[in-house]
Amino acid sequence: MNLSELLLSPFAYPFMFRALLAALIVSTVCAVIGSYVVLRGMAFFGDALAHTLLPGVALGYLLSGANREALFWWALGTSILASLGIGALTRSARLREDTAIGIVFAGMFALGIALISTVRSYAVDLSHFLFGDVLGVSEAALWRMAIFGGVVLLLVFLLYKEFLVISFDPVLAATLRLPTRHLENLFLILIAITVAVALQTVGVALMVAMLITPATTAYLLTHRLPAMMGLATIFAIFSSLIGLYLSYYLGIASGAAIVLVSTLLFAIVFLLRRNER
Repeated sequence: MNLSELLLSPFAYPFMFRALLAALIVSTVCAVIGSYVVLRGMAFFGDALAHTLLPGVALGYLLSGANREALFWWALGTSILASLGIGALTRSARLREDTAIGIVFAGMFALGIALISTVRSYAVDLSHFLFGDVLGVSEAALWRMAIFGGVVLLLVFLLYKEFLVISFDPVLAATLRLPTRHLENLFLILIAITVAVALQTVGVALMVAMLITPATTAYLLTHRLPAMMGLATIFAIFSSLIGLYLSYYLGIASGAAIVLVSTLLFAIVFLLRRNER
């Protein structure tokens, strides 16, 4: 097998080509939103939000069976409600954000486990939500990813300066009379949408790695946000592409392969930067 066959043969299959497109969409959206998440120290928020999807997925399964389209909408709704709930609890109860996240995370995750435990056949039907199933992405799911991912990227582009100000200079945001609370809520919703969009690619268990690792790798190389977003996108896309090749040729889980490549990239950059000091 020559090099061109080695590179192109996996994508001769429609399911592999759809998986590639899905991975590219998810990589780009996660890298852009993940850059804000890393800089704002919200890694725990992303992890908690991924796990709070569980009761929504379980409830959707109980009501509509293993219909992946319905499960996506249940997951999306749950993710948005959980993100706004954490934000509201942090503001109104004057709790530290990590405390509010821990309370909502634990409660929602326990509710999800309780609901799932009532379903006897959940081990097979819901496993793709726990561990990802990018190779099983349908055309309809791909369109949903593209639409919601496009909306997230468009809003980040249009509100780039506003998000930058409220993230790093709240005093300036108040001086400029920006609608800080509404912008914060919108940003939380964008994270929630990103988590729901990426769910089928890497699953609940590996979601936080897709959101955090490429952005953190980029952060080691630059402290300018636009450059960080660009580098994070490159790292995420590279990880997804190599991960899909590894999945195809070695027969390992696609989501895990993508995350392992991303982690390896982080380790290489971390060691190189460390040796420079």
